[in-house]
Amino acid sequence: MSLSHQDSVRLFRNSAPYMNAHRGKVFVIMFGGEAVLSENFDRLIQDIALLHSLGIRIIIVHGARPQIDERLAFRSIQSQFVDGLRITNKATLECVKDAAGSLRSQIEALLTLGLPNSPMHGARIRVCSGNLVIAKPLGVVNGIDFENTGSVRRIDVSGIQDQLNIGSIVLLSPMGYSPTGEVFNLSHEDVATQAAISLKADKLITLSEFDGIFQLQKLIRTIELDSLKPLIENKEIQAESTCLSAMIDTVAAGIDRAHCVSYHNDGALLKELFTRDGHGSLVMQTHYEQLRTAIVEDVGGILNLIKPLEESGVLLTRSREKLENEIERFTVIERDGMTIACAALYIFQEERMAEVACVAIHRDYRGKHRGERLMQALKDKALDLNLTQLFVLTTVTSHWFLEQGFVEQSIEDLPRSKKDIYNFTRKSKVFVLPL
Repeated sequence: MSLSHQDSVRLFRNSAPYMNAHRGKVFVIMFGGEAVLSENFDRLIQDIALLHSLGIRIIIVHGARPQIDERLAFRSIQSQFVDGLRITNKATLECVKDAAGSLRSQIEALLTLGLPNSPMHGARIRVCSGNLVIAKPLGVVNGIDFENTGSVRRIDVSGIQDQLNIGSIVLLSPMGYSPTGEVFNLSHEDVATQAAISLKADKLITLSEFDGIFQLQKLIRTIELDSLKPLIENKEIQAESTCLSAMIDTVAAGIDRAHCVSYHNDGALLKELFTRDGHGSLVMQTHYEQLRTAIVEDVGGILNLIKPLEESGVLLTRSREKLENEIERFTVIERDGMTIACAALYIFQEERMAEVACVAIHRDYRGKHRGERLMQALKDKALDLNLTQLFVLTTVTSHWFLEQGFVEQSIEDLPRSKKDIYNFTRKSKVFVLPL
């Protein structure tokens, strides 16, 4: 569906906060050799080039498994795998070097493309690739000699940073080199993981055959690492294994965020990074503050939290009895046994809408995206209930809700039962968020 001029302007404006947030950050972007075979690959490279033009420091890590398989088949060489790792003998190593070198040249050529009718016209991107990954042999494992299959010993952090500092994109292939002059075949997820960890990257972005990570056929938009692990143990997760392992290892090592998006879907990478709802899956570090549905024992903490806002007129007064009766509507953030944030969701099933109410954050704990975490939890609940819109009535926090993607509407856009009890004396503004 084509965008109108005004839609394009609105989209560009809404992307501006993300452009500001990402500028100067280090992103490691990982994809397997299968992505190169996708019809969308040229456009994907153009999108990566666009990220670079916005001031994002890019490290690309590519795989080459199907390209290696093709060369082995052409030479009638049988390849052996153990626990998903290829045993790389001398003949296989020649195919690895041939495939990786060919792919590196192909990616570099695409990043150099600057035709007047292409999105990369005038980009003048420099690409750096070389002996930036120091490797070691896997050796003999359980009696099996993996020969020239290796793992990452060290990432040349200063070398990569030097290239990033002069505005280059760094391109890493699934090969590493030893101080003794040997070449080793590496897994691209190992290279990507170690690069992200060593460089303390802001994000790892994995490009997958699938749209992201699924739980029982449903796409997971955002999940904390500690919540993901039991789902994997219970075999409730469907995802590309290389992407999933790289995301888990990277986040577990201290990288804040790891994304998974499809390499097939045109624009998926840009949508994930520059729109509020994203387009794939995000795995985050586990917060030491617990976000959960409220229980009756939380009533006292919620009352203490909202009392100052009630006294100032920001929130309507709620009695303890009313809170107890409606406690299951509330979501809270708890820190060391103290309720530091809360929000409620009131369902209007007939109109498939829900009201966001009683949003409160303790004054000592404002910031750190706690409000955004609460809002995301309420959105997830609404989506699980097949609702289509959230709305809020507010007198003094209009700007915050606008920042969350809400749009000001009229009283006529409220559910009928809510419209009938609207307080014209209070004159609350109405904001709506489509889901």
